[in-house]
Amino acid sequence: MRNDPMTEDRELDLWREQWNGVARPSPEFRRQVQKRIKAKDRRFWLGNLLALAAFVGMLTLAFYQLSRYTSRLEKGQATGVCVLLFVAVTCRLWLMRGTWRAETQSTRAFVELWQRRVLSRIRGLQIGTYIAIGWLVFCAGLAAANWSTLRIQLMGHPTALFAMMLVIVLMLPMIWLGVTWFRRRKVAELNEVTKLLEEMKTVND
Repeated sequence: MRNDPMTEDRELDLWREQWNGVARPSPEFRRQVQKRIKAKDRRFWLGNLLALAAFVGMLTLAFYQLSRYTSRLEKGQATGVCVLLFVAVTCRLWLMRGTWRAETQSTRAFVELWQRRVLSRIRGLQIGTYIAIGWLVFCAGLAAANWSTLRIQLMGHPTALFAMMLVIVLMLPMIWLGVTWFRRRKVAELNEVTKLLEEMKTVND
């Protein structure tokens, strides 16, 4: 069950008040902070497992399509998927450097880990946008190179062409809005965690 973003913001405000209100946070407060970060940690690993499952599934389908006797267009699509997956996985692993575990078992180290993971997600969204644009350009180039064959297929199935265009027109704005909303949420989360770290530093000093 996912937590409400407003509830998360209230919890962060409560944390900051407690850090400002005492010279040294109590052990119970430290446990509460670590419990919250462990919940974030579970989401982190679950997200990686889902990404791995999606990668294996798409790669399997791409290789299956390459192994069949298919047209040049279909083989081009499968090859493009393989390249896309390779680029996406490489970028993801590069961005996740330093986000696998906390450097120490202190409360501050866990919060710093949280901050690095949020930064990684924001950067991943930015790079993912460029990858998606590159994929669209590749698909357009592939369609242009095989337009003579593609045109015959599309003209023979006008209903399928209309449905495909409708899906593209509807999905692209929805995906863009979803990415924009998610990025704003992560930026807000990053600001909150950064404030918490600054206040923790002030208390310790």
